[in-house]
Amino acid sequence: MEGSPIPVLTVPTAPYEDQRPTGGGGLRRPTGLFEGQRNYLPNFIQSVLSSIDLRDRGCTMVVGSDGRYFSRTATEIVVQMAAANGIGRLIIGQNGILSTPAVSCIIRKIKAAGGIILTASHCPGGPGGEFGVKFNVANGGPAPDVVSDKIYQISKTIEEYAICPDLRIDLSRLGRQEFDLENKFKPFRVEIVDPVDIYLNLLRTIFDFNAIKSLLAGPGQLKIRVDAMHGVMGPYVRKVLCDELGAPANSAINCVPLEDFGGQHPDPNLTYATTLLEAMKGGEYGFGAAFDADGDRYMILGQNGFFVSPSDSLAIIAANLSCIPYFRQMGVRGFGRSMPTSTALDRVAKSMKVPVYETPAGWRFFSNLMDSGRCSLCGEESFGTGSDHLREKDGLWAVLVWLSIIAARKQSVEEIVRDHWAKFGRHYYCRFDYEGLEPKATYYIMRDLEALVTDKSFIGQQFAVGSHVYSVAKTDSFEYVDPVDGTVTKKQGLRIIFSDASRLIFRLSSSSGMRATIRLYAESYERDPSGHDQEPQAVLSPLIAIALKISQIHERTGRRGPTVIT
Repeated sequence: MEGSPIPVLTVPTAPYEDQRPTGGGGLRRPTGLFEGQRNYLPNFIQSVLSSIDLRDRGCTMVVGSDGRYFSRTATEIVVQMAAANGIGRLIIGQNGILSTPAVSCIIRKIKAAGGIILTASHCPGGPGGEFGVKFNVANGGPAPDVVSDKIYQISKTIEEYAICPDLRIDLSRLGRQEFDLENKFKPFRVEIVDPVDIYLNLLRTIFDFNAIKSLLAGPGQLKIRVDAMHGVMGPYVRKVLCDELGAPANSAINCVPLEDFGGQHPDPNLTYATTLLEAMKGGEYGFGAAFDADGDRYMILGQNGFFVSPSDSLAIIAANLSCIPYFRQMGVRGFGRSMPTSTALDRVAKSMKVPVYETPAGWRFFSNLMDSGRCSLCGEESFGTGSDHLREKDGLWAVLVWLSIIAARKQSVEEIVRDHWAKFGRHYYCRFDYEGLEPKATYYIMRDLEALVTDKSFIGQQFAVGSHVYSVAKTDSFEYVDPVDGTVTKKQGLRIIFSDASRLIFRLSSSSGMRATIRLYAESYERDPSGHDQEPQAVLSPLIAIALKISQIHERTGRRGPTVIT
């Protein structure tokens, strides 16, 4: 600390009406809105900081970003405002970089009051992309709805925010920096930490690193290809998989975090991770993985581009948890999946005699289950899986689980998946995303669809498509009663369950900023191994035809098809 104390200013402002956080305490909008609208970012940051219990002032918080455009500027504003609002210490990743799982890890490790993550997840970056602010609470998980509601209420009445505009930090320099502030009894402290180290130490306690290292660097090594998609995961992939576990350096691609993710969409699926998919199709590599921008989502590919669906990945991980030292020690208490995720997990749970909790989409629901000791493993069909080691989904953790399974079973990715299907049956599954829709149009589509499918006369209706006849057995608008605190969450998607256990699900999502997305999910179960080699789209096409007919989504939106199919 040098010179005179840094002044704390109070700046007048006016509220914005559109700062309601989506599930999990996050606000995601076009970058230009954050960058160009006067006080748009400070308003939301002040609302977050004001939501923290006054008894926690002087506390520690964690700050990280996925490195996208505007992150450095936003990090500086967060630091200046945290100092002015009485936060005592900030832990920040070097150069502002911290994956979402790492933020959760550090919050839990140091018992911080919470964390602010600057990310728009799998959405594009750059000036024309999207930016986001997400608030995680003291358990390391996304903010529960009661906290998100409090942030929103504050944002609607905000009149001023506090900031120290003259406070400057060096994000590149590891170590402690202290600042003397006006009217503050204690100095404000910032600690710049290596973004990987604390998280890596946690992973060492979970996995048998020697077994994975023998797989990647020993005789007959497994050749892997891992794509960080120019997001936050580059440093993690290099330090964990290459430096620690011995994978050759050229196993890792696109590992330099870029503000615009190299002009690509940092979303690990077959639509956007095409560089990895093409490399895997060549047959040279036995295992492939990709991560999204902030590192909580992942995709698994086997040799020749064999795709492992997220729902299958979750079920296979569940069936093989005994390969992981952490679970051999801790045991398995239960599983969780989001309602749209396929029911493949349920069959594994039944064989293991453990409960399955079906929740709305959003990791905050799993956090409550894990905090209460009910749940050991959770996952979503949107390429997210995690366990009770954190309170976030964790892409690199999932990849290490897969490598552990391969090492233990001495089988290829495809062999492991096919063995699973042979034992439990195959759940054919796909998701159609209609992105960038007008919110008002999506509201009326979902309103009319709900009226149709929840009418009593819809039960028992039959739909004939080609040689297939589907009979409606059950429909509902999904609602969730939290077994921990009794909280009821309504209108979480429309379900149609047919007599053969096939499912159609329609869900409205607003997580992609100012526009809306309708997601359509189809699932069909096949027990007979002779039917396990079909193309999912071919198997599910009759169900999709029914969904398109009853929703009229193409006619009512002018679209000819979905934006993304996964």
